[in-house]
Amino acid sequence: MSDALLTLEIEKLVAGGLGLSRDESGVVLVRGALPGERVEAEIRAGRGVRQGVTRRVLTPSPDRVEAPDLPTVDLAHASYPAQLRYKRGFVEEALTRIAKLRHEVGETVASPHEWRYRNTAQYLVTPGGLAYRERRGRDPQPVGQDPLVMEAIQAVMDRIDPEQLDPATEVAFRASRLTGEVVAALIGAGEPRVFLRASDHLMDAGVVGVSLAEPAGRRFGAGVRLIAGESEVQEQFGRVQVSVTATGFAQVNPEAAGLAYLRAAELAGEGTHAVDLYGGSGAIGRHLSPRFNRVTVLDSAPEALARGRQAAALSGERNVTYRSGDAARFSEIGVDVIVVDPPRAGLEPEAREHIQASTADRLVYVSCDPATWARDVGGFVQRGWKLGSVTPHDFYPQTSHVEVVSVLDR
Repeated sequence: MSDALLTLEIEKLVAGGLGLSRDESGVVLVRGALPGERVEAEIRAGRGVRQGVTRRVLTPSPDRVEAPDLPTVDLAHASYPAQLRYKRGFVEEALTRIAKLRHEVGETVASPHEWRYRNTAQYLVTPGGLAYRERRGRDPQPVGQDPLVMEAIQAVMDRIDPEQLDPATEVAFRASRLTGEVVAALIGAGEPRVFLRASDHLMDAGVVGVSLAEPAGRRFGAGVRLIAGESEVQEQFGRVQVSVTATGFAQVNPEAAGLAYLRAAELAGEGTHAVDLYGGSGAIGRHLSPRFNRVTVLDSAPEALARGRQAAALSGERNVTYRSGDAARFSEIGVDVIVVDPPRAGLEPEAREHIQASTADRLVYVSCDPATWARDVGGFVQRGWKLGSVTPHDFYPQTSHVEVVSVLDR
């Protein structure tokens, strides 16, 4: 069965930034289309819901703008105000379809930067230069100018000769908006000594430190070793500074994330004891410390916890405690407020049960996936919680991703 070229009317955007259309055979999801448009789309043959790619726009939306052809953006063909509207719609749709709730959703909080906001990037090292990792089945696409990354990363990339990075197969960067510094990590198999030339080249290109990570099935799961310079840089998230590395998890848009963390702290209120589940290095938990007698940050990543303890000690936050543990086995006595910022899969059933059984009467839920957030929120509402403020936040302009900051009380 070969691919088909169809002319379609786009009804709306759905999760993933796909335009939804219908014909006599049912639903079609189209990448690169906007609501109200009439497009010619190439539809891939296969099972399940048909999907395709816009090949020609016959009737453009007034929201359409020129967009770079990059594998890292799926909504750049819409104006930024339109992107914010669509993202609010994704959250509203998840609430009604998945949580079965009709509830007000606030306007999406814009990112302070529409472009050049990413403080991290990871690229393939190929004979043709650095290339995007997200390829959707295509051959590696050379990077050249990456309009999403911070200027400091682009400046380093402009000075790099990829041949000098051999034998690395990939390279990762982390920049700081606060200091303007960049650290890098080479990804490749072998002892650190075989990467010394590549490390020296990166240092000459302007990075302040280089680490080595062995390829692994789980991202950086085989360990990371420092080769030269510094392993981390300081970054500002809202009211707190956090150390970030080229390989550790941290939000990629620190200024947008800071706005969400400030909002989460506002929703948390004040009390005796707050717990920050999936807390990482405590960027949210440390925002809670001025208004709670005690804050517990729980996470299973030793590297993040170590960075958090160091940062809290340096800033004098003596009421913040870091604990290693799994959120699914969380148990704390005398908790007033729980804050969660779970992975994309949402809360595990065990974590939901522990939250339900806790003494907390307020839950601040920060999410990077409206679908799993809506699933969890719907479950809590069924068990007696009341959903309050819901606000989308845009951490990833030019993409369909949206964060949600919300609160439930009981």
